Amino acid sequence: MLDPSQLYQVDPDAPRLDEPVLVVVLDGFVDAGNAGTLAVEALQENREVRPVASFDVDQLVDYRSRRPPLRFETDHWESYTPPALDVVALTDTGDTDYLLLSGPEPDTQWERFVAAIGMLVEQFGVRLVISLQGIPMAVPHTRPIGVTAHATRSELVEGHTPWFATADVPGSATALMEFRLGQTGQDAMGFAVHVPHYLARSAYPQAARVLLDHAGLSGGLYLPTESLSRAAEQAESEISAQVGESEEVAQVVKALEEQYDQVAAAREEGGLAEGLGGDLPSGDELAAEFERFLADSADGVQDKTGPDVPPAPHEPPGPAAPPPPRDDDGPDTPPATPA
Repeated sequence: MLDPSQLYQVDPDAPRLDEPVLVVVLDGFVDAGNAGTLAVEALQENREVRPVASFDVDQLVDYRSRRPPLRFETDHWESYTPPALDVVALTDTGDTDYLLLSGPEPDTQWERFVAAIGMLVEQFGVRLVISLQGIPMAVPHTRPIGVTAHATRSELVEGHTPWFATADVPGSATALMEFRLGQTGQDAMGFAVHVPHYLARSAYPQAARVLLDHAGLSGGLYLPTESLSRAAEQAESEISAQVGESEEVAQVVKALEEQYDQVAAAREEGGLAEGLGGDLPSGDELAAEFERFLADSADGVQDKTGPDVPPAPHEPPGPAAPPPPRDDDGPDTPPATPA
């Protein structure tokens, strides 16, 4: 492996922080409901963004698979927007410093990239690494939003009861990062929020807010969620209106609710979700019902915050965990000390 330290450059004016949390959000793998993207936007909105380190994306990104935009003006190329994979320092609403790594997931050199993150973690005294993403799941939007929680130590995810035991899933750079950090004794964890599969390609701010709630509780941070709460209220209203236009779609949502309630009841009795479902429609059948409805709805596919036509849905990777009790209209996440 080539020298990981040659993969990034630390800003000469990077702030020195006191055992910060590092939040990691990489796009390019799975980001159902744009949950990770919306979370990053909320974290940086109206906050001072201080550069800490930048990765050499020329070594990590395959431009042919994710072509960066160039602007053409009449007879010449006017501008170019290169991808950026950076670590920045931010403050939460309580003025506590933390770090954010965001940008495209590397296409190559995962081991070297992960080793580089490990070096940055050591250099800046990071006490906890938290990754965030959204995954599509056959759940209704009318039930509490759940998350899959995972960590290098079971104490970090205490209270998150799994719904599934074992699964082999496609790898990701953030998953490898957590695995390698755990091997070195570094605390790392992640949250994957469950997004209704029929909303997977829509902006679903509710999911982003849940991610920041969990990250804040685990990292002891007051993370900003006000703008997400406002957007979530509007999105919820629009989704409900669209679903209410079709009895067929309402029946689909009801079927998902019944399936969700069966799983929740089994979990309360100490069981796992495997084997539940009975004669309920499959994920593909449920998505097809929404696709037919949205194809006939002039406005359904125009509003980014409403239901969108998803790709063929699939079950999410890893075990799922129940959401903590929350007040959707409440204040930002209170701080808590991670286990």
